[in-house]
Amino acid sequence: MEEKYKQKYRVQSARLTGWDYGSHALYFVTICTKDRVPYFGEIKSGIESQALLEKTPVADIAYHNWMQIPIYHPYVELDEFVIMPDHVHGVLFINKPDKTTWEINKAGPQSKDLASIIRGYKSSVKQYTMLNGIDFSWQSSYYDRVIRNEKELANVRTYINNNTDNWLLNGGDSDNFYR
Repeated sequence: MEEKYKQKYRVQSARLTGWDYGSHALYFVTICTKDRVPYFGEIKSGIESQALLEKTPVADIAYHNWMQIPIYHPYVELDEFVIMPDHVHGVLFINKPDKTTWEINKAGPQSKDLASIIRGYKSSVKQYTMLNGIDFSWQSSYYDRVIRNEKELANVRTYINNNTDNWLLNGGDSDNFYR
């Protein structure tokens, strides 16, 4: 039975129930643009049949700001990352081996966890576009998956690295791997 809030149905959280999203772990994240508008560019066939993203200035900022995440969150290490026309995929490692408390995912203000990292990243890209008069919007949420073992990490890395090629092969739909 679905829960109601103020007599309205609520959308169930996509987060893993009972998980501490500030814990020492690897996370596979997908962040989409609003209505999947291709703000970041277009995928084209490149050299030796490898597909490449013809980037927009927003894609350059999205890339630069992703690379800046460890500056603002020193406990985060970056792994694979790709920018697609209407979304980004990345692997983040929240490196907190000495964390001893377990705080399950909750609604409301959060800090030093995956939600605060993604919120800061999305906000930084949006702020750049607003200050420069560029039309851009993110989807309100994001997709995440806790990576639980080396095999899953290898699969995610392969998926990210092949994403642009799969985009061309599948007519613009490269994201059926985890959905």
